[in-house]
Amino acid sequence: MKSFLTRLASGIILLAIAITACAFGGYVLLPVLYFISLIAYKELTNALGPGEAGRIGTPEAVGLLGISVYYITMYAARNAKYGAEPLYLLIVVVAVVLAELFIYVLKFPKYESVDIEASVFAFMYAPLMLSFVYLTRESTIGIYTVWLILISSWGCDTCAYVVGILIGKHKIFPVLSPKKSLEGCIGGILGAALIGGVYAYFFVNPVFEDKNTVASVAVICAVGAVMSMFGDLAASAIKRNHNIKDYGNLIPGHGGIMDRFDSMIITAPMTYFLSIILLGL
Repeated sequence: MKSFLTRLASGIILLAIAITACAFGGYVLLPVLYFISLIAYKELTNALGPGEAGRIGTPEAVGLLGISVYYITMYAARNAKYGAEPLYLLIVVVAVVLAELFIYVLKFPKYESVDIEASVFAFMYAPLMLSFVYLTRESTIGIYTVWLILISSWGCDTCAYVVGILIGKHKIFPVLSPKKSLEGCIGGILGAALIGGVYAYFFVNPVFEDKNTVASVAVICAVGAVMSMFGDLAASAIKRNHNIKDYGNLIPGHGGIMDRFDSMIITAPMTYFLSIILLGL
């Protein structure tokens, strides 16, 4: 009972922080995502092998510096309205990869290829993907679409858990995630779509009276829900491959940042791209 209450309290606090950051956006959301990205990056490098708790090697240092440069560039390009934001961000990503390769060559054989691969993967996986939360929020209609990320990830998680507990019988990933059921997965997808549709009906449609957004938002949330489950499973697969229970212990009752934000990491870019296609973000 105590562990459940701890998990519930942590979940409520996280939700409050997420809602506040997304509501204000800009200078409030950016540092929150930056902080989360730094921790997620370190958790991933620790899990993948080269990283060690309390120690930062050169490949990791390059990755952490790259995260800082990436987020600064994203904020500056967005606020200066350069009109070429994707180009500037792509330059940073390529620069990080090249810097890691330089470290690999210049310090050979101190670091093995797996060290560089882990550092680059960790950079691309969490920090870069999470940045789409900011890109979505700061877009033209971001005040409305950013909530689809939360609905697709945490809304799906909640609905899948409830349906799975009530009627879940058929295990869909018995080796990777024994507790996940086919019924729960379907319930998560349909639940996210329903929540998204209701949200669009009451909050988005009244603003955009010239078009019906309910169907588009429901589709975005449904696809996002599918991606959120794969994000959760991918993070679980990494843990199983490396024989770890949690990525960290920062969040009481939940584990680390990667344990709690694994689904949102994948949902954010999907929501961003689908919003462009279906809503004209």
